[in-house]
Amino acid sequence: MKFRFCHRLAAFAHQTTVNHQRIRCRFFFLRKLHSASKQPPRVSLNGSGGSSSSDSKGNNPFLVPGATVATIFMLGALHARRIYSDKKIEEARESGLEFELQPDVKAKFLMMLPLRSISRFWGFLSSTELPVWLRPYAHRAWARAFHSNLEEVALPLDQYASAKDFFVRSLKEGCRPVDSDPHSLTSPVDGTIVRVGELKEGVMIEQVKGFSYSVSSLLGAGSFLPLMAAKDRHEQDVRKQENNIKDESTKSWWRISLASPKLRESPSSCPMKGLFYCVIYLRPGDYHRIHSPVDWNVLLRRHFSGRLYPVNERATRTIKNLYVENERVVLEGKWQEGYIAMAAIGATNIGSIELFIEPTLRTNQPRKKLLQSEAPEERVYEPEGTGVLLKKGDEVGVFNMGSTVVLVFQAPALEKHEHQSPSAFRFCVEKGDRIRTGEALGHWHEL
Repeated sequence: MKFRFCHRLAAFAHQTTVNHQRIRCRFFFLRKLHSASKQPPRVSLNGSGGSSSSDSKGNNPFLVPGATVATIFMLGALHARRIYSDKKIEEARESGLEFELQPDVKAKFLMMLPLRSISRFWGFLSSTELPVWLRPYAHRAWARAFHSNLEEVALPLDQYASAKDFFVRSLKEGCRPVDSDPHSLTSPVDGTIVRVGELKEGVMIEQVKGFSYSVSSLLGAGSFLPLMAAKDRHEQDVRKQENNIKDESTKSWWRISLASPKLRESPSSCPMKGLFYCVIYLRPGDYHRIHSPVDWNVLLRRHFSGRLYPVNERATRTIKNLYVENERVVLEGKWQEGYIAMAAIGATNIGSIELFIEPTLRTNQPRKKLLQSEAPEERVYEPEGTGVLLKKGDEVGVFNMGSTVVLVFQAPALEKHEHQSPSAFRFCVEKGDRIRTGEALGHWHEL
């Protein structure tokens, strides 16, 4: 008997075999997945769980690319804002206009932002170490955006591991010569002159046209500036009384012979001391280190934990008491002409202010209180009464971007009846001038 072989039956048998093999493979895969899920995670040598070597080391592969993208985005935004602001300021200067205080919506919006936390986050990003191949490109992009002079940089660009290291870079030796005149006061930073002048009655510094803030609120209520000013006023009153006695025609020869030698001194030989101030703004692309303007003794450091508003030109004419509200570090001391103080003002993304004379100081730290009524932190430098001696041109501190420095100091001033005097201090810079570290802000002469 012959049996006919059906081709359809053979095809059906072959298909059944293939399907059976697929089912076995799927079942094997599911069984392996189920058994793997029951196994405990592997423990690395340092005690952290993970299935890969990168996870066991705690490395995040997205950290460096994310920080790089955020840095480039921030650079672009800052560059666009700077171009817009410079254009507006230049147009106003050409037309001869002076800005007045005009609070706007942007200023109110800034008051609601957590600028301290944003600045700490930016500090974290700027401290992230960049790949060696990327460092020259990132640093050149920053220098091009903010007009930094790369010819003055002390080290090759690939040796600055992070953006922060490039911000606080040192310069080649000889790039910032210090004025050698012993009767000159030099600029402590690279920047733009915002305000200069003499403090008259009321001891107020003009922020913008029509609005001023007091020196005591900037330096602190515990500043010994008022005490020194009172002492000088007392000496001036005594000197006036002595001059009046000298001018009396009723003096006899024996009264003149018994008079103190001070009574026979001319007013020009003992000039009165005036209070002067200078406000300097540092742009993001400027050299960020702070140097000593004169030979002086730093007696006291005062740290105010305030807000971190921007301190550019727009902010000065839209935010009241800008420098008083912001976080700042104040150094007070004495020099050959009397009192001197230097205030380093923090700003957005520049909450960190470092002092080389006090490396343990930390600024822009998280705080529990949100009120501005807390007292500043003070430290009296030892030995008391002498403090820390700084020479003209010595490095004092550093900003972790651009910001503002305010100088307040005593120097010989003109008497009320004098129009000019060679012994009086005079500024050799004006508002809007660009100045570099070590260049003279003003001069005076001794008779």
